[in-house]
Amino acid sequence: MRKMLPLIGSHPGGRSALTCRYRCGDACFQDIPNTSDNEYAGDIIAGALSRRSMMRAAAVVTVAAAGTAALGGPAAPAAEAAPLAGRHGGKPKPTLSGARGLRFGAVAPNKDDKVTVPDGYGQNVVIRWGEPILRGAPAFNPEKQSAKAQAGQFGYNNDFLSLLPLKGEHGRQVLVANHEYTDEILMFRGYDPAAPTREQVEIAWAAHGLSVVVVQEENRTGRLTPVSRHPLNRRLTATSEFRITGPAAGSPLLRTSADRTGSRVLGTLNNCAGGTTPWGTTLHGEENFNQYFANGSSDTDKRYGIGTAATERKWERFDKRFDLAQEPNEAHRFGWVVELDPYDPDSTPRKRTALGRFKHEAAQPRLTADGRPVVYMGDDERFDYLYKFVSSKQMRKGNSRAAREHNLTLLDEGTLYVAKLTGDSPAGEFDGTGKLPSDGEFDGSGVWIPLATGDTSHVPGMTADEVYVFTRLAGDKVGATKMDRPEDVEPSPRTGRVYVALTNNTDRGKAGKAGADEANPRNANKHGQILELAENWDDPAGDGFAWRLFLVAGDPEDPATYFSGFPKDKVSPISCPDNVAFDSHGNLWISTDGNQLGSHDGLFGVATQGERRGELKQFLTVPTGAETCGPLIQDRRVLVAVQHPGEVDGASVEKPASTWPDGPGRIVRPAVVAVWRKDGSDIGV
Repeated sequence: MRKMLPLIGSHPGGRSALTCRYRCGDACFQDIPNTSDNEYAGDIIAGALSRRSMMRAAAVVTVAAAGTAALGGPAAPAAEAAPLAGRHGGKPKPTLSGARGLRFGAVAPNKDDKVTVPDGYGQNVVIRWGEPILRGAPAFNPEKQSAKAQAGQFGYNNDFLSLLPLKGEHGRQVLVANHEYTDEILMFRGYDPAAPTREQVEIAWAAHGLSVVVVQEENRTGRLTPVSRHPLNRRLTATSEFRITGPAAGSPLLRTSADRTGSRVLGTLNNCAGGTTPWGTTLHGEENFNQYFANGSSDTDKRYGIGTAATERKWERFDKRFDLAQEPNEAHRFGWVVELDPYDPDSTPRKRTALGRFKHEAAQPRLTADGRPVVYMGDDERFDYLYKFVSSKQMRKGNSRAAREHNLTLLDEGTLYVAKLTGDSPAGEFDGTGKLPSDGEFDGSGVWIPLATGDTSHVPGMTADEVYVFTRLAGDKVGATKMDRPEDVEPSPRTGRVYVALTNNTDRGKAGKAGADEANPRNANKHGQILELAENWDDPAGDGFAWRLFLVAGDPEDPATYFSGFPKDKVSPISCPDNVAFDSHGNLWISTDGNQLGSHDGLFGVATQGERRGELKQFLTVPTGAETCGPLIQDRRVLVAVQHPGEVDGASVEKPASTWPDGPGRIVRPAVVAVWRKDGSDIGV
């Protein structure tokens, strides 16, 4: 029997203390912002009877009435997709080749200071922190960096990636990247956290935000290289202008001394994951924005995790808008989904208030049958909520000016919902170990509770403006289900099922905290899980859904893990799922953040359909101290954002923990990496 992998570290979620310090402001060491008495899924399950027979009956009725399984998505042969209601249909028949799209030799867990890829695959660093992308920007020199230089160079700590087609320029695509946060101690020689200089702060402002850069592909490989000084190249930073749009725009809650209209704001902060829209724009989630603001005092500040003292980076010393004692509404202008038009370098990006304000991990749209966008979103906080937005407008096809202008209004009008989950297993079967219930699956049903539509609030005691600006409080009031850090949420382009990455929650089961339930079956949950959701009648605009746990992460030797019934001796160990994406074969690709199994973080592919459903294989690992972000899966290429390499406790510019990507004697740099098959064939086939 294979020896179980060791658990490592005592820091919550497996991250280094340095990561928690700079990425999320030590959120795991702060009081949990959600102090509501909302029921956990387990509280509801404890008094519930099994609903499995009723769910099956509903599915049968649906097939008879509409030819589609309400709980299982589009009708499909059993070999293509197991129905969401009911147990997994027997053990898969293993073959030597694996699921289509995943036919590669799995990378073994390792702690090598490099990007490790399967045999037969090549890679290149597409672009690094500091590489010039705008006309006039100088070559990167970490010893002589300036804010002006950084504003024309690729930003720091790349996260979400999107590649968009570029018509008329053969072999070129438009790469869009988020820059989530800065590691000042790894950026500046001799950095003093207690006394940052104005120059260091302004460089950090310029290193945040978004980058747009055209890339050129090599004909015979998957290699990509940046096209510097292309007219579409662009940098948006913490001081760029953004528009506030949607139903809360102009609200008194969004007005400051610098913007008395409540419609303009400088900068976007802590952009984590995102999404690419069917109309050719990109969406960017503002996540741990709370850590940039000092001297919070209100109850709403507390609910959003804003501290009462000075911040780590001390930005409030250099701009009063980061001091809530002077500008109490400035923090309300962050925590939104930002929409960017990468094809128009003169456009002003927009913060979409209709999608609510919280710690947005990502935002990935799908379309209803009549062409209205639906956006799924997770609030990355322990015991917070899962949301969706349904637009009231239909997308117009084509690239005419009228169509593009119309489509840029789609996310300003519609209804915002929050999720409430119910389990269907017998009461008393969740002891915190992760053991499967007697009915064979972690599953149940759920409802989408409306919060606001336009100027109308559906939450008693809250105005529409308050719902949008204080969305967490609205979720508290309507009894939304607390989850284990809902992060990236992606609908499958093949089946319509929605996959939610629940990264971890080491507080579950502690004294005074919620214990295990059917959607979150483990106490002290170090490894996380992935939830699969099917909208009733396969209607993303509907108000009900069925759900089940698709994957319960951890070492396969651990009885608490679950891989949709696939044999656990044939899968890779995985811990802390974070970002997810799909390939053209319908496989789900998962990047990890904070691996608790003694290996570096990595990228994994898992089959979601057919007889090999649940087969999970590791595709790559990232260097020491790094997190796997992105990811982006094309037929011939995989892209990942290698974020915060060398972010290890005790590390600094003078004492680096990693030498990636440029080797000893060079400063460690976050970067984007492309991976491809050396024989030129498609990935994993």
